[in-house]
Amino acid sequence: MLGILFSGGKDSVFTTYYYIEQGWDVRCLITLEPKNPDSWMFHTPAVEMTKLQSQALGIPLIPQPTCGEKEEELKDLEAALAKAKKEYRLRAIAVGALLSDYQQERVNRICHSLGLKCFAPLWHKDQEKLLREIISLGFEIYIVGVASQGLTGKWLGRRIDADALLHFAILHKKFGFHVGGEGGEYESLVCDCPIFQKRVRLLETKKVMSGEYSGRLVIVKAKLVEKPAAKAN
Repeated sequence: MLGILFSGGKDSVFTTYYYIEQGWDVRCLITLEPKNPDSWMFHTPAVEMTKLQSQALGIPLIPQPTCGEKEEELKDLEAALAKAKKEYRLRAIAVGALLSDYQQERVNRICHSLGLKCFAPLWHKDQEKLLREIISLGFEIYIVGVASQGLTGKWLGRRIDADALLHFAILHKKFGFHVGGEGGEYESLVCDCPIFQKRVRLLETKKVMSGEYSGRLVIVKAKLVEKPAAKAN
């Protein structure tokens, strides 16, 4: 009985996909909703889309508002995990962390204090290989936040595909850009993947830039739509 710490980005959605494909009983998704856009721990751009993603997955969502202030937000995380454990009789929590020791150590500590196991199946995976795998599986991923040289406003709302991956790899060689965005270079939103029963369609968006290489995609309107029926062989 597993809960997923879920931001709606590619890593948490892929973690959900991974455990469902492995036959785990994924009971709920847990989303922290920071009031502070510069949260140390949690993804903030388009986090409100997790409600639609939860419906698309058919998995209940536990939303937890948080101040988003360093260390203080850990109290909100603990409250959310305690609630999820009680409501869904969880035994473990899974996270999509790739490299952040800051995040992983704190989630581990809170899980231990609550008697929950903590899993991080993507931990220290090769970011380029992982992103290539996610793309090859048909994940429909869009960039909803940028904060790195090499990513201007034109990247907001762009789909992460093989061409984007090639650009990320070039930036990595140039100045150590994290291909998976683990250094905060970009934030992502998954609108469709193999385990979604419906697809998230973005109907109206707005780009808000705070600098040449810093900004986010504000989603004004979105809805769930039916997915095309699979073609028979």
